[in-house]
Amino acid sequence: MYLELALLALLVERAAGYPAETYRRIGHPVTWIGRLVGRLDEHWNHDGAAPAARRLAGQRALAVIVGVPALAGVILASVLDAAFGLVAILPATLLASTLIAQKSLDEHVARVAQGLETEGLAGGRRAVSMIVGRDPEALDEAGVSRAAIESLSENFSDGVVAPAFWLAVGGLPGIIAYKAANTADSMIGHRTARHEDFGRAAAIFDDWINLPASRLSALLIVGAAWLVPGASGHSAWAAVRRDARRHRSPNAGWPEAAMAGALGLGLAGPRAYGGVLVDDAVMNAGGRRDATAADIRAALQVERAAHTLLSALLLALCAGVFYAAALIG
Repeated sequence: MYLELALLALLVERAAGYPAETYRRIGHPVTWIGRLVGRLDEHWNHDGAAPAARRLAGQRALAVIVGVPALAGVILASVLDAAFGLVAILPATLLASTLIAQKSLDEHVARVAQGLETEGLAGGRRAVSMIVGRDPEALDEAGVSRAAIESLSENFSDGVVAPAFWLAVGGLPGIIAYKAANTADSMIGHRTARHEDFGRAAAIFDDWINLPASRLSALLIVGAAWLVPGASGHSAWAAVRRDARRHRSPNAGWPEAAMAGALGLGLAGPRAYGGVLVDDAVMNAGGRRDATAADIRAALQVERAAHTLLSALLLALCAGVFYAAALIG
């Protein structure tokens, strides 16, 4: 286990994020993985191929997309251990922190609230278009606010908790492999004519590897709701138990239901993507649908408290491991 590495990476990323100047100069590890996904999609996903052939090509592509970065992670971890010895955790922490997105997630969602507050609906639509795939022009103020809160909830799971989980389990190779798989799903794991078959393996694999984090994320949001004034931990837990499994995604419903219950909102439900209406269950159906910028701010408070609980959980686990080791020793 790499519990201390996960804890340190969370703390570093929360404090510093990913420097904008570094992004401008060399991009980001996810963009590098994205280029690999794009190349394989271009060269292996042939429009005229039979569905079975495209599914097989997608499986091969997923093996490369996950395997190559994971192998790079193994090599990188070995090099750091050889070069830095006992303090290898320091450069490893910096590298791992680049694959966690809590600071940037907070900033992007906060911009939606700020856009609504300072520029009205147009500002909110412009800001929310940077974080969701649905049609912003079809959203009113409540729709923009719900979209931002739903994105915050889902990305807390797959942008923060899941990377930290796989980092704690598998070290640098674990978090790198997770981000590679998650990037593949975001690029080719859609039910479109081009990716229905080729992206099938990526979508299924991403669903499986996000199962632990989505459930843990819901529990963290429920716990955070007990700590944040105005939020309801009881309602959050009730919404998770009642609605999480009704979501069209096997994972997104868990943190979304928890956040919906915590704030007394009705989230998810029917939404439009690319002009196509996608039906879905409402999380916390009895909650308000008229969300506002104030609700986005409240959701950010809950999410930040959930971050703190995640760090506290890792710290407690680290202390437990050290205590057990001391008893054995």
